[in-house]
Amino acid sequence: MIRRIVLLLVCAFLALPAISQTLNGAGATFPNPIYSKWFSEYQKLHSGIQINYQSIGSGGGIRQVTEGTVDFGASDMPMTDGQLEEARTKRKTTILNIPSVLGAVVPAYNIPGVSGEVKFTPDALAGIFLGRITKWNDKAITSVNPGVNFPDQAIVVVHRSDGSGTTFIWTDYLSKVSADWKSAVGSNTSVKWPVGLGQKGNEGVAGSIRQLQGAIGYIELIYALQNNIPYGSVRNAAGVFLKASLEGVTAAAASAPQMPADFRVSITNAPGKNAYPISSFTWLLIPQQSQDAAKGKILADFLNWMATDGQKMTGALSYAPLPEGVVQKEKEAIKTVK
Repeated sequence: MIRRIVLLLVCAFLALPAISQTLNGAGATFPNPIYSKWFSEYQKLHSGIQINYQSIGSGGGIRQVTEGTVDFGASDMPMTDGQLEEARTKRKTTILNIPSVLGAVVPAYNIPGVSGEVKFTPDALAGIFLGRITKWNDKAITSVNPGVNFPDQAIVVVHRSDGSGTTFIWTDYLSKVSADWKSAVGSNTSVKWPVGLGQKGNEGVAGSIRQLQGAIGYIELIYALQNNIPYGSVRNAAGVFLKASLEGVTAAAASAPQMPADFRVSITNAPGKNAYPISSFTWLLIPQQSQDAAKGKILADFLNWMATDGQKMTGALSYAPLPEGVVQKEKEAIKTVK
């Protein structure tokens, strides 16, 4: 009887799929919902592979992939020349910036008595985040929102406290539309904020907006939708007020500058009447030569899957798929991943 039980337990153990390879990644919170979906679906197809991802912000992703403490990183800001050189020195390989998906950053708010869409001009957004527009009934806001009854309520600015690609997208946009913002603050994953409360991750900013009356902050579109937070339309470069949508993000990618060979490009404030102005690619940071050749092979296979089957899953989570031309360029770059 005991032998039979032992035999059954051994058989059951042998029947379990073994995790033969575990890959670890870290970085951007902006694409975390789609990354979680992708890694789960990929693992279903490859039972011997597990991909762990820590949503710690783009700054952390760049830092960890540079130090070699993760197998891959993720960022909503492409790595700078200096960061690429530092990584090349430390890891003895080039880090590829591989676009994974397109998304939108939205101005989300909690205005007492206002639940509908609020229109924002570039000047109004810059003024709010510079601390020059301090009340919701300021003329810079009310003048483009006729019929909306704004309260005499103080504006509470909420921003990221961690190194954030979402912050880069937001400040990159503000630097293009406001000379004052560009000279006083500039664009980066971390900046010296003139005003506001800092929170960690898109999750933290979304939570504060929900809780604080009078709050405004910037979050990735899916976080506004999942948390049922109102978000406004933004006047684009063509003078059209647009609310974030997959179509608007796709239009921004289509009308932006041609994709360079290294995939490092900004598409904020893109021309075109249908382009949502605070749109961006987000990137996976992939070592061209992994320390473990088996992991390099898995990364290359995953990237090819992501660029094809994975793109079909983007719309359900309010991301836009990569343009076909970008996918074709990307497949050539993936061939160099070892």
